[in-house]
Amino acid sequence: MNNPIDNLNKLFDSRVRLGIMSALMVNHSINFNELKEVLGITDGNLASHLKALEENKLIKVQKGFIGRKTNTTYFITKSGEKLFALHLDALEKMIRLTK
Repeated sequence: MNNPIDNLNKLFDSRVRLGIMSALMVNHSINFNELKEVLGITDGNLASHLKALEENKLIKVQKGFIGRKTNTTYFITKSGEKLFALHLDALEKMIRLTK
């Protein structure tokens, strides 16, 4: 039998990345400041986690302006949705096995 822990993705080991991906699974998009507020972390910490997810093509970024202010918005990619869903499925299987 396949052990569910083998299907956990190391990219989602961090609670911050779990939070980012969770927010993007339920929202079409979310901007940097909204993510920072929801997760309660610093700009630098959030930026480093977003960069890792973007480099692995799990999220995509759109930069623009609202008036004169910069606005950076994030979207989950199809592969990001798929990998995160597999990760969540593995977590659920682990929980069911330990009941």
